[in-house]
Amino acid sequence: MSFPVHTTATAPQAAQPLLQGVQQKFGFVPNLLGTMASEPALLEAYLTLNTIFEKSSLNPTERQLVLIAVSQANGCQYCLAAHSALAMMARVDGPLIVAAREGRPTGDHKLDALLSFTREVTSSRGYPSANARSQLLSAGYTNSAILAVVLAVGIKTLSNYTNHIAETQIDSAFQPKA
Repeated sequence: MSFPVHTTATAPQAAQPLLQGVQQKFGFVPNLLGTMASEPALLEAYLTLNTIFEKSSLNPTERQLVLIAVSQANGCQYCLAAHSALAMMARVDGPLIVAAREGRPTGDHKLDALLSFTREVTSSRGYPSANARSQLLSAGYTNSAILAVVLAVGIKTLSNYTNHIAETQIDSAFQPKA
């Protein structure tokens, strides 16, 4: 399916200031965001939810790995590459990134419980087993973390589905992590 990848100059008027902010922050407009610009409300929702997610109870490593876990569960190659690159920029340990990308244990019991719960929430469409929830809570997380995972799944649903439908090309900046 062919979708335009907008720039700050070609985007609908309502999306232009959003893309200008992205350009200033990252130095370029990622293809995902240029694609989302065709529907400015989607772009605004995605950017806003990402800003809100940064305020969640999860730490930066947990946030990036949860986003990778959702993208892995949804089979989104674009977001796997992008969040792997962003995780590296956030100084997440490489072996943790690889494990999350591959859907396998990281070796960290607490983190494994979080990522397992995240994958189950994603694959069950919001109906994780009582056992998955219990394991997450037993690992030291709280109900706040459960709801942060729900937020992450919502964010990645917007981007993963956009990428699937639009067949978004992975940006050269993220290509090394494809």
